[in-house]
Amino acid sequence: MAFMPENLALPDNMLRLLISTGLLILAIFILRSLTAGVIRKNVASAELRGRLLVNFRNGFLLLGILGLALIWGDQIRSLALSIVAIAVAFVVATKELILCLSGAILKGSAGSFNLGDRIQVKDFRGDVIDQTLLSTTVLEVGPGKTGHQRTGRMIVIPNSLFVSEPVTNESFTDHWDFHVFTVPFKREDDWQTAKTSLLAAANRHCEPYLEAARKHMKKVGVSRGLEVPSVDPRVTIQAPSAGEIHLTVRLPTRPGQRSHIEQAILSEMFADTDYSVKKD
Repeated sequence: MAFMPENLALPDNMLRLLISTGLLILAIFILRSLTAGVIRKNVASAELRGRLLVNFRNGFLLLGILGLALIWGDQIRSLALSIVAIAVAFVVATKELILCLSGAILKGSAGSFNLGDRIQVKDFRGDVIDQTLLSTTVLEVGPGKTGHQRTGRMIVIPNSLFVSEPVTNESFTDHWDFHVFTVPFKREDDWQTAKTSLLAAANRHCEPYLEAARKHMKKVGVSRGLEVPSVDPRVTIQAPSAGEIHLTVRLPTRPGQRSHIEQAILSEMFADTDYSVKKD
C-alpha cells in the first residue's frame, strides 16, 4: 500500500507560493496566447505584426519576472542574506590568500622588481630568486642595510607585504648601479687627507669601466625621460654628530660587484696610512 511520508509534506507557506507561481504562469500564458491571436487576426502588415508579437512576448516575460520577484521576494531576500554571509565568511577565512594575490598583481603591474634584483621590504633584504602568486623568495644580503654579503639564508616573503609596505629596489638598471658606502672618522682625525685618498682610490678602480657606465646611464635617462646624475665617483662630507665626520662615497658599479669594489677601495686606502691623530 503506497503512502506519503510525513517528512515529505510541503509547508503551507511553500505550498501557497507554488500555487501562486503556477497561477501567474498560467495567467501570463493565457494572456500571451489571446494577445497573439488578436494581433494575427487584426494586423495586416507582416512587419508590424512581427514587431508587435516580439514586443508583447518580451513584455509578458518581463511581467512574469516581476511577478515571480513579488511572490518569492521574502525567500529571495533570505537567500541573498545567506549568500552574503557565506561570502563574508569566505573572505575572512581567505583574507591572507586574497592579499597575497593582490600583492602579486600589484608588483607585476607596477614592475616593482624582476628576478635577480636586490630588494628590501620592511627588514627583509636580499636578491630575488623566485616569484609565485603567493610569495617571493630572496637570498638574504647583509649584515644590516649597508652590507652586501649573502648570509646563506633564504627568505620567503608573502606577497601580501607588497600591498601595505613600500619596496626598495637597489638595482637601478640591469647592467650598472650606483653604490654608496660610508667611512666614519672622528673630528680630530686627518679626514681631509682621507677624503683625498678615498676619491683617488675610487677613481682608480672605476676608471676601466667609467665610460661604459656613463654611456649606459645616459641611454637609460633618455629612454625613461630622467635626468641621470653624473656617474663620476664622488666623496661627500656628513657630520651626524658633534664629534664625528662621515665620508660618503658614491660610485658606479656592476650589480654583483658592490662588495668587491668597496673592499678594494678601503683596502687600498688604509694599506699604508693611519688617518688617526696620535696624541702626545
